[in-house]
This record gives sequence, structure tokens and C-alpha cells, in this order.
Amino acid sequence: MTLRSGLLRLMEQEDLNFLLTNRIPRRLTTQFMGWFSQIEQPLVRDLSIALWRFFSDLDLSEAKKSHFCSLHDCFIRELKDGARPIDRSPEVLVSPCDAIVGACGSVAGTTAYQIKGFPYTLADLFCDHALAAAFANGRYVTLRLTSSMYHRFHAPHDCRVDQVTYISGDTWNVNPIALRRVEKLFCKNERALLRTTLTATGHTLMLVPVAAVLVASIRLHFLDVLLTHKRRGPNAFACDASFRKGEEMGWFQHGSTILIVVPDGFSLHDDVREGSAIRVGEPLLRLP
Repeated sequence: MTLRSGLLRLMEQEDLNFLLTNRIPRRLTTQFMGWFSQIEQPLVRDLSIALWRFFSDLDLSEAKKSHFCSLHDCFIRELKDGARPIDRSPEVLVSPCDAIVGACGSVAGTTAYQIKGFPYTLADLFCDHALAAAFANGRYVTLRLTSSMYHRFHAPHDCRVDQVTYISGDTWNVNPIALRRVEKLFCKNERALLRTTLTATGHTLMLVPVAAVLVASIRLHFLDVLLTHKRRGPNAFACDASFRKGEEMGWFQHGSTILIVVPDGFSLHDDVREGSAIRVGEPLLRLP
């Protein structure tokens, strides 16, 4: 067994993983990582990226540039043109990000699941009972970005974002180990609610980027505001931002999770199932 495989296997031990990623000063660690990742000193940058590659399957072959000024610059890298073909079928809602599909399926009334046996309500997620009621018996998909993935997210269809609500909260890890142990985790963590209307049909859907430990900041192209824990919430921002299908909307400073909630009538695409990998532009849901 190599040193790398041995260390990776050790980190996969559930109790140790949970201890190291959650039983730490999560907020302080996240603030430190936000500062450290932006250091542009060449030795710090190169060692940080090398360490990241050692512990993950980081692949930079699709990156638009080969040189990065900092670890943060590498985290939020853009891809080469054409690296993510977009399914243009009008009846298809595409994945907004590269991800592993987590829990997905039908909303039972206004209840969804972060993982089997761990329910949460849309009212707790949205902090809005009326908004939750609008998505009763709809569909939901959890998209988890791992640390080595492409961290930018894109419009799932031609759409318009008319409001963003930032909700301040905790920074629990969002990996499956934490999801099995922390009830209503998504409702406890920092998150942004992007109320989005499909241009062609008028359907409203919710895109909910959820922050996590080391990842407590979200950047949106259409808001001149960095959404971080320093903004106590909820904070609602009115906007009128239109996007074409596949157009970039923003990015996580490192990577985390996006929840997609759609009304009744939508259906999951045949290839979407828990544990499957998906990339930007690939079919995710079918419109009514």
C-alpha cells in the first residue's frame, strides 16, 4: 500500500473524517482558509496545489489557463471553451454544475431528504412557509461538488433570477458522513436562495447553493456583493438577471452543494440517480 492510498483510506474512516471536518472551530478554520488560499507567494501556492493533488483526483487538463496566481485562483478556475457541451433540448433542465448526485426524487408534501432517513422541510430550508407551499409535491435534486471538481455553476435553462436571499448559518461539512449524522444540515448551513423563472414556460424553480466548512462564501455575477457569513441574514436582494441556458451564474469560493427544487409536474431524467456523476450541461430534469 502506498503512502497516499494509506492516508486516503485513513481519512475515509467515518469517525475520524467527521471529527477532523466537523469537530473543529468550523468558522475560524473557514476564515483562515479564505485568507490562506489567496496568498500569491509562489512557494505557498505551488505546495498547496501539490498537496491538494496528492489527496484528491484534481485534474487541471480542462482548465482555461495552466498557471494560477494562488490556490484560490485554481479553485475557481474557468474551463476551456467547449469543455462542457450544453444539451439544448427545450424540454430538458440541465445540471448547473459538475457534481455527484445525492438524494433526489419527489417532495412529500413539503418534505425532502438530505440522505435516507434524514428529512427536512422546504419551509426550514427557505425560511418561508408560503414559498415552500408553492413547491409542495414537486421534485428535488442534491448536487454535491467535491473539492477537486470545477466549482462554477451555470443556468439550467433560459431563465431570469428576480431575487436572491442570503441566509447566514453554520458551516458543517456536507459530505455523506455528516449528512448521516447532522439532522436538517442544509437548513443549518449558510445558503443562498436564487428564485428563478424559466423564460419559456414561466415555471419558478429554486437554486440553493449551500456553503460548508472552508467554503462559506458565494459569488454571483449579477450581484456586486460577496455573500459571506459577515452578512447576518436573511438578506434579500432584488435583481433582474437574465441567463441563457448554460451561461455562467457564479461560483463557490471552494466548492459545496447546490439544491434544486422544482414544482409538481417536473420529472427526473432517466440517468439521474443517487451516487451518479453529472457534469454541467447534462440532462437533469424534464419540464412538464
